[in-house]
Amino acid sequence: MRWPPGETGKRCPAAVLASNIPPTSKEEQVTKSEFVDQVADRAGLSKKDAADAVDAVLETIEGALRRGSEVVFSGFGKFSVSNRSAREGRNPATGERIHISASRVPKFTAGAGLKKAVK
Repeated sequence: MRWPPGETGKRCPAAVLASNIPPTSKEEQVTKSEFVDQVADRAGLSKKDAADAVDAVLETIEGALRRGSEVVFSGFGKFSVSNRSAREGRNPATGERIHISASRVPKFTAGAGLKKAVK
């Protein structure tokens, strides 16, 4: 990642990115297209190159998780896979008992830098 002009590189990249984004309400979202636009602007890339880079990052994370590996970005966070055991549950509409199969689910744990940036 390139540091924005005037940044010394002493803060976590997540903190730098978060400091340049105006506060939003819980209802607001950044779409993938908007995210690609921001990456293109910040990295000085064309929108196509930024879209290719974002897609490559997401595909790489997905592939690592599919294999059971963790993806760790120091200061930002960790992507991992959590194994959920089979269990009994209830259908909320009818109250009927149902069996919920075991499954693997993706998990993200925020790192210290990201937590500090969004405080």
